Amino acid sequence: MASRDFSTIAIRAGYNSADHFHSVTPPIYQTASFDLEDIDRTRRLWTGAEAGGIYSRVGTPTGAILEARIAELEGGKAAVALSSGMAAISYTLLTLTNQGTNIVAGSSLYGASELALSDFYPKFGVTTKFVKDRSNAQEYEDLIDENTRAIYVESISNPNIELIDIDAIAAVAHKHGIPVVVDNTVATPYLFKPFEHGADITVYSATKEINGHGNVIAGLVVEKGDFEYDKEKYPQFYKKEWKMRDLEDNSRSAYEFIPGAPVIATLKIFFAEFFGGALGSFESYLVLQGLSTLPIRLDRKLETIKKVIEYLENNEHVEWVRHPLAKGSPYRALADKNFPKGPGALLSFGFGGTREQLGKFIKALNNISYHVNIGDVRTLITNSAENTHSELTPEQHELVGLPKNLLRISIGLEAAEDLISDLDQAFEKAFA
Repeated sequence: MASRDFSTIAIRAGYNSADHFHSVTPPIYQTASFDLEDIDRTRRLWTGAEAGGIYSRVGTPTGAILEARIAELEGGKAAVALSSGMAAISYTLLTLTNQGTNIVAGSSLYGASELALSDFYPKFGVTTKFVKDRSNAQEYEDLIDENTRAIYVESISNPNIELIDIDAIAAVAHKHGIPVVVDNTVATPYLFKPFEHGADITVYSATKEINGHGNVIAGLVVEKGDFEYDKEKYPQFYKKEWKMRDLEDNSRSAYEFIPGAPVIATLKIFFAEFFGGALGSFESYLVLQGLSTLPIRLDRKLETIKKVIEYLENNEHVEWVRHPLAKGSPYRALADKNFPKGPGALLSFGFGGTREQLGKFIKALNNISYHVNIGDVRTLITNSAENTHSELTPEQHELVGLPKNLLRISIGLEAAEDLISDLDQAFEKAFA
């Protein structure tokens, strides 16, 4: 088949209506389990020789369509759909690690990710070394030791809107036989494809831009499929498991179960089975619906964000604006190189007033909603230090580079003029 445009893949990949009663739209398989038909088919299903529904705790046909679609969009070998972005992140990093090993990570991350790495994963014997100079690939290399099992970064950081040179970091990681995991939530594969820049695994909160309508919690993991995991560092992918046996009852490893994608094999066979967390059928349907319009939505948002940035840069009550397209951004060259369509629809700015004035400002907004999601059709605003990153200590706020007066805006599909007018009247009321 000839190569297809992103928009076509986002609508059609992974789906053949003839396999689903000729339904034009992927059906919602709202059932706990599936009829197995006979003992021979049961054997084929349990060994992976035949694809099909077994029990919805470990996956559904609707979820399988989503997995195939996101894998093709990313240019990956295989994918798994999970119940949240944090499930995608935690399952992936815990699959790559074991007791006594560590992760090297960027230090400007989504609050829950930052806290999981610093405080929660150590409960499982996995520690994290945070890079202070996040744009310096050498600093990542300096932190790698014999127990490092992954490098974890965000392609566009939340909420500081920083860009990371994935190519340079991947070169460093691969020199030491370490895979690079990239949270590509803000960018999506429409704006940035990490695999084309050396990444090995991508994770998503599909709750955000991929779904884009604020009506589902979902996560995705995609594995590129060409990273060679060292047997001594990653023995878990080479261990023969009865649960992965073939039709002749030969135990197989994760590498043998899905050649090239041992992480996805492990997530599907063990994590979804024992931890739960596979994405439900209805949730998969909602993500598929949102994904089909992703290019149109992001193109509109990218035009709007330019106008909002310009407005904020010329507002006397704004101390600074963080976005690669903002004046003086240190990420402009990297944005021009790696994000030809645009570096995302998320920005942050410094509110130049008191906390009391901030309260008045947020309360006065009419066309911009105050809550913690991003990537919605609605434009959203939040003061990250007091909600999305409130669980972090003052010391962690300093490490992240998160000032108390930072306001994060996720651009939606409203008219740019309405958003600017709304911001203008809210500033006027706050500083009256």
